[in-house]
Amino acid sequence: MIQDISPLELKNRYVHKTVTEKSIVFAFHEERILCCNQEEVRFPFYEQLTGTQECIFLFEIDGTDYFMAQQSNVEATHEFAYESIEVFRSMKPKYLAFAGITAYHLFCWYGDNGHCGRCGSPFLQHSTNERALVCTKCDNQIFPKIAPAVIIGVIDGDKLLMTKSAISKYKHFALVAGFIEVGENAEDAVRREVMEEVGVKVKDIRYYKSQPWGFSGSLLLGYYANLDGSPDLCIESAELSTAVWIKREEIKSKYEDFSLTNDMICKFKYGKLT
Repeated sequence: MIQDISPLELKNRYVHKTVTEKSIVFAFHEERILCCNQEEVRFPFYEQLTGTQECIFLFEIDGTDYFMAQQSNVEATHEFAYESIEVFRSMKPKYLAFAGITAYHLFCWYGDNGHCGRCGSPFLQHSTNERALVCTKCDNQIFPKIAPAVIIGVIDGDKLLMTKSAISKYKHFALVAGFIEVGENAEDAVRREVMEEVGVKVKDIRYYKSQPWGFSGSLLLGYYANLDGSPDLCIESAELSTAVWIKREEIKSKYEDFSLTNDMICKFKYGKLT
């Protein structure tokens, strides 16, 4: 999946660093990223940005430092342009796609925390030794928000329950999914989300694997579960546009080495579940 970039390693511990001319800079404007999107994507070095930009250190990969421009809508030389963050889904090399998604997660967090959530003060300072913002008025510490969510592959014999979202920009087939509520464990979230979205019960819930997902600032937890009872579906139309049982041999998805959803669908399609 997208986070599997071995032998490279994304070292995301925050260190107080100063940007240099050869540092790579992620510049975002709303849901767009500044890049050169050709056969292999490139992001600008600091020296390629026009004017002096305020940048904050994000992480390191293979000895290269990656920063984020704090100014929105940064201009660069003619070879770079703003692309939708959806470009990360097909970006090569893969480690840069993962870097870009992770950077977008942090971009959203920084953008959402211009004021202290406790006292409302705009006077926040970045900690010098960890990824945190500190309010100079009330000493509140604000850490990056990571929202846990579940993805569920619901199985009925040789059929998999597949869905399409009514609200997401992603319109291909996916699986039932949703965020974990306060005071809820992951297995209870699996039962609740399946019941809420498609109106069926599940049993034999088993954990598969996880994935960081910067598009929504989430940690995705993948589960498989067997249908318990009637397969008749009652779709929550506010969440889903489609929900259908699809036989293994009729699933058209191909393995993309990107998302947990795709990985789980193809794991079932090719009969590799244990």
